Amino acid sequence: MRFAFCNEGFGERSWQAVCSALAAAGYDGVEIAPFTLAETAQDISANEREDLRATARDAGLEIIGLHWLLVKPEGLHVSHPDAKVRGRARDYLCHLADLCADLGGRIMVFGSPKQRGRVADASTDDTWRWAAETFSGALPTVAERGVALCIEPLGTEETDFITTAAEGRRLVEEIGHPNFRLILDVKAMSSEGTPVADIIREQRDVLAHVHANDPNRQGPGFGDMDFHPILKALREIGYDGYISAEPFEFLPDADTVARQSIRYLQECLPEQ
Repeated sequence: MRFAFCNEGFGERSWQAVCSALAAAGYDGVEIAPFTLAETAQDISANEREDLRATARDAGLEIIGLHWLLVKPEGLHVSHPDAKVRGRARDYLCHLADLCADLGGRIMVFGSPKQRGRVADASTDDTWRWAAETFSGALPTVAERGVALCIEPLGTEETDFITTAAEGRRLVEEIGHPNFRLILDVKAMSSEGTPVADIIREQRDVLAHVHANDPNRQGPGFGDMDFHPILKALREIGYDGYISAEPFEFLPDADTVARQSIRYLQECLPEQ
């Protein structure tokens, strides 16, 4: 298992400074929120993409992929009643797949709670069908670029669409494409009422990525969530992907959170 950290907590700091800080903390990779780089993926030139990748590589990091996919540009929604809105979201997911692959990444995490779910009086069935169509429409490009698009179940306080791991699995199985997978987030799983380790074991065959955070929105080790059984379950199922620390609050600062998060996760690793 390898560890990565999500970049948005570092704010306006340069990409080189972010990579240097994460490498010094001991991370293997970095996960990027594309809105921190530019207004749109298309605004990032080929030369800029190569520079981003080279800077991470020179620091000893791998860019593992993207998350918070549809924060920018505004107006994107995968399950909107308007087919034109859904079409723009589908097309932008294709642009993001290009960006992800150009940066060397292999994972696209679809969280984006405000860009999914029911709009106005749309039915639950229509919402589900429209989202599935949007994702399916982007998957040929996603697959061509060698990327996995991963649906992220989130708690009901954030969205009304895909709020449990079981629902995420259902969508993965319905779409039935090898490049459409499941990402599990510890904070989100903690709201289900089932032990996180059990959820991980149940979803072992569709799991492609993991986000590590505490239910209090801070980094792993900054709250009451015990990660020992979580990492034990990941080891038991043979998970060999990245575990990305994704806190939402950075107190006292991003550097401290990054250092202490990976230290705690490493302490929780089960013996070989």
